[in-house]
Amino acid sequence: MNYYARPLNKLINELSKLPGIGGKTAQRLAFHILSMDDRDAMALSDAIRDAKQNMKYCSVCGNLTDEDPCSICADETRDKSMICVVESPRDVIAIEKIKEYRGYYHVLHGAISPMDGIGPTDINLQSLITRLQDETVKELIIATNPTIEGEATAMYIARLIKPSGIKVSRIAHGIPVGGDLEYADEVTLLKAVEGRREL
Repeated sequence: MNYYARPLNKLINELSKLPGIGGKTAQRLAFHILSMDDRDAMALSDAIRDAKQNMKYCSVCGNLTDEDPCSICADETRDKSMICVVESPRDVIAIEKIKEYRGYYHVLHGAISPMDGIGPTDINLQSLITRLQDETVKELIIATNPTIEGEATAMYIARLIKPSGIKVSRIAHGIPVGGDLEYADEVTLLKAVEGRREL
């Protein structure tokens, strides 16, 4: 038995397709949207349509942007000798928020995962190889996630790039600031010990 009118049911179904949104949350969001005044509901609709129509991937780094190249690639004041490799545009934002890294980025749009049938040709790797032909690049910082797929991707890229003479580094992983050693799992502790540095 269908409890909702067809338009409401359709809205709930579409909202439930979003990541992390279950049936109950989709229902709450749908009722909230319907209770918004018309102007706010249309502004939400317009924002979704505008983002979908106007956002694209930067032809240089693969980051999400509304202009090509993106503002980071177009910034001549950044350090041309470094490229930080990340899995998704969200990772670029995370690193930019620390306001310390001033190099460029390269977004892979995924990670190598043989179990899921994703190989090196399925991610944005070929354009990285092309970018590294520029002799101004001296260091490649691999900032893939500390997952099995992220580690496999980092190792693959490192083996591929090292013969070129470009320095390849990996961001450190380990105990978060404010964390207690007794609550850390073995893999996190291992990464923390391996990534130790001299004081």
